[in-house]
Amino acid sequence: MAREVWITGIGLASSLGEGLDAHWSAMAEATSPKPNVDRAFAPPFGIHPLAPLDFEKQVPKREQRQMEPWQRLGTYAAGLALTDAGIAGNLDILSRTHAVIAADGGERDVPTDSAILDGLGSATAPAAFLNERLSNDLRPTLFLAQLPNLLAGNISIVHKVTGSSRTFMGEEVAGASATEIAWRRIGAGQGDIFLVGGACSAERKDSILNCALGGALWADDYLPVWERAGKGGGAMLGSVGAFLVLEAREHAEARGAKPYARLLQVHTDQSRRRPGDVTAKLSRQFEAIAPEGGKPVSVLSAATGLPAATSEERDVLAGLIASGRVDRVRGVASMLGAATSAAFPAAAALAALALARKGFYQPLDATGFEVPSTAPAERIAVTAVGIWRGESSALLAVVE
Repeated sequence: MAREVWITGIGLASSLGEGLDAHWSAMAEATSPKPNVDRAFAPPFGIHPLAPLDFEKQVPKREQRQMEPWQRLGTYAAGLALTDAGIAGNLDILSRTHAVIAADGGERDVPTDSAILDGLGSATAPAAFLNERLSNDLRPTLFLAQLPNLLAGNISIVHKVTGSSRTFMGEEVAGASATEIAWRRIGAGQGDIFLVGGACSAERKDSILNCALGGALWADDYLPVWERAGKGGGAMLGSVGAFLVLEAREHAEARGAKPYARLLQVHTDQSRRRPGDVTAKLSRQFEAIAPEGGKPVSVLSAATGLPAATSEERDVLAGLIASGRVDRVRGVASMLGAATSAAFPAAAALAALALARKGFYQPLDATGFEVPSTAPAERIAVTAVGIWRGESSALLAVVE
């Protein structure tokens, strides 16, 4: 990488609240961290619901009308990041700011889908019934509203981010890929400043149904991710909007921007998820970001709690702890929930925050894997192993 990449802005909203102070208070300063969990929304599955937000602070009411909740959340968090970086309203810089966005698909029309499914079982000609109802009942604009690149479009319209725009779709690895592309382009001199991130709304019954049908959700009382993985496992979805402003060091220094952290490495992979695949991918990535012989790194993991993947990741990290290459681990999804497209940017945001505030997060784990320690870290590795596919890692460090 020819140029150093700084994180100069963070926008974060989740079940814990809005902004960096809310998340630091809940995860680092609280002696007994308490996640926000709602088990009444879609029983028996619990979710981490979005904390109340005044969306008009970042998204004019007239612009909200055509947005689904996940678009409002993403546009809001993007505005927080731009404001935090000190470039909100600066049309000169915004015209040169590139957007790389991770987004899930749009929300289904659940009442219409339910009515069609209810009638399908008793229809004398199911195929004809389905064609007729889909043609007549679904709004023509539904399919436009489902396009994930609408999030990038809304961010451009609302916040005047008018550089190039690129959208990724594909759960956790989408957020990691968005971050990696921006990091590589800055390092290669293909842009000076980027807005990257994603949004996930857990309060979508269509998403909950999809994950439930795949056997991916945790249906019992709340447990942190490492405990959950050892007892049958499953994810608890979380509503999260997470955006970062990534900037070339020279560009940031020229405008007097204060950095949170350096982004040193980002690596993304996909596997078939055969036994041992997660182990192989994470082990290879750690050799790249934190080779043997260097100082130990701390880890913020976006592990979801699914039994096979999370257990493999835990074994990899336990081996790195035993070898002295990792000193401590935190599972951020225990507090935020599994946030699909926003999982990687959120974990990176929390890593940058910890480096800037010279502290670390409290453990939330009864198995003893997360050892108590809030001492400052010089380097933090971020991992995100997706619910279905995608294994990603990054390395962040203090600014020297």
